[in-house]
Amino acid sequence: MNYGGEYVVPPAGEFVKSVVENNALVRSGRSESYDGEIIKVIEVENFPILGKLVALRFLEWVQQNEGGVISLPTGRTPEHFIKWVKFFLKHWDDEKTQNEMQAMGLNPSQGRPNMQSLHFVQIDEFYPINSANKNTFFQYVREHYIAGFELDPSKAMLIDTWTLGCPAGKTAGDLFCNGIDESLRWRAAKTELEIEQKTALAAVDAFCTDYEDRIKALGGIGFFLGGIGPDGHVAFNCRGSDLHSTTRLTPVNYETQAAASTDLGGIEVARKSWVITIGMGTITSNPAGVALVFAAGDAKAKVVADSIQLPRSNLRPAGALADLPNARFYLTRSAATGLAARVLEDVREEAAKSAAGARGKSDMAKKVVMDLGVRLKKRLRDITAEDVHADALACALFTGCSAAVIKGALLEAEQSLLSKLEHGSTPRTVICPPFK
Repeated sequence: MNYGGEYVVPPAGEFVKSVVENNALVRSGRSESYDGEIIKVIEVENFPILGKLVALRFLEWVQQNEGGVISLPTGRTPEHFIKWVKFFLKHWDDEKTQNEMQAMGLNPSQGRPNMQSLHFVQIDEFYPINSANKNTFFQYVREHYIAGFELDPSKAMLIDTWTLGCPAGKTAGDLFCNGIDESLRWRAAKTELEIEQKTALAAVDAFCTDYEDRIKALGGIGFFLGGIGPDGHVAFNCRGSDLHSTTRLTPVNYETQAAASTDLGGIEVARKSWVITIGMGTITSNPAGVALVFAAGDAKAKVVADSIQLPRSNLRPAGALADLPNARFYLTRSAATGLAARVLEDVREEAAKSAAGARGKSDMAKKVVMDLGVRLKKRLRDITAEDVHADALACALFTGCSAAVIKGALLEAEQSLLSKLEHGSTPRTVICPPFK
């Protein structure tokens, strides 16, 4: 690999070392992988920096893969990513911008990425949904990626099935206004409506097969970027999805319906909707492909930790990425708080820089002992030194501390928690100014 001159395409499945990624790894002070982690991780401090890093990694990949195949996410998570890609492309020739890119590992002298050369693959879409609806992923892609990134519309694979397979004058919304009966895929239709529904479902299933074939004909997805849902879904591969799944029309679980209900007009509408999604097998079919999952905030910490630390399973679709050499999780510090080896490293650093008598005073220390109390189902004052020494994190925190110091720290953490609870439950009187 020569980052100073001509880019050499690696053999299929070879790990591609990214300068942008390596610089971010050095700045994070972390290793890219720890014992018990099946997918490598890059950590950053906060959400805006996460978007900036992903933007630079994406542009680095485009520089090296002219004519490549990309598949990018929709929703709120990619907002900073989209903003930074647009910024760097617009100001590519500005000296200040070039210095900033160079400092983070992107070499502007290799030239502005040829965005027009790229092939775009839409990740997913609800069904049935009118593609003219402003809340569709179809419209999101057209606005933010095709127009926003100046991609070639003729090289975009989009999902628009509103009238596919429907009789003249009817739409999928007309046919499936009361939901989708999956049994029509294999049983005989009994009514005129069921005949129309069965025809439409067959057309959508054929569309999905053709969509998958077209992706494979392009060599598979070269750069995939996605978020992770509340149940661990990537794209719309929800919990229980086959790790080798392909593009398909499929129902989704309640967690996914609830998350989408705002955009679809309420939970009742969402519960009647299915989705068309590329599969985990689609994402991983190119062994030299880059697949990034990014997440921010402690609300995602558990699902992220399960995907990275537990064995590959259909219950955790993101685990399919473990077999892809260039797969990564890009996480904020808060989203990485469930990764045990990293938390242990933080606790050890905390213990090393703190005097024994001050070990229980930091927010991290209080969280460690509170979590221990929850796991043991004990009040903090009832936790013993033996309990502390039997727990990896608490033991690391209080290494070399006496039983008296440990007890003092536990009592201080308990008092801090009680004070916060009392403060939160105290009635407050708010005096509003009079209307004028």
